[in-house]
Amino acid sequence: MGRLGGFSYRDIVKKLKILGFEFHRQAAGSHEIWYNPVTNKYTTIPNHTGDIPEGTLSAILKQANINSETFLSAKK
Repeated sequence: MGRLGGFSYRDIVKKLKILGFEFHRQAAGSHEIWYNPVTNKYTTIPNHTGDIPEGTLSAILKQANINSETFLSAKK
């Protein structure tokens, strides 16, 4: 497991909220669209049980224009 492994949907959403993202709308199936009004970036997050695969989290961060260091260091 790499550095981006072991994050659940809830963990990812908490960190994205800290980084300025907010829920925008429900997408197809169990996916959600999140939006950051400051950076004008959207990202799609699957709302599944269990951990989100590292590749999926990497794609989420790429869409949101967030590097892994910023994501990992985000906390309240």
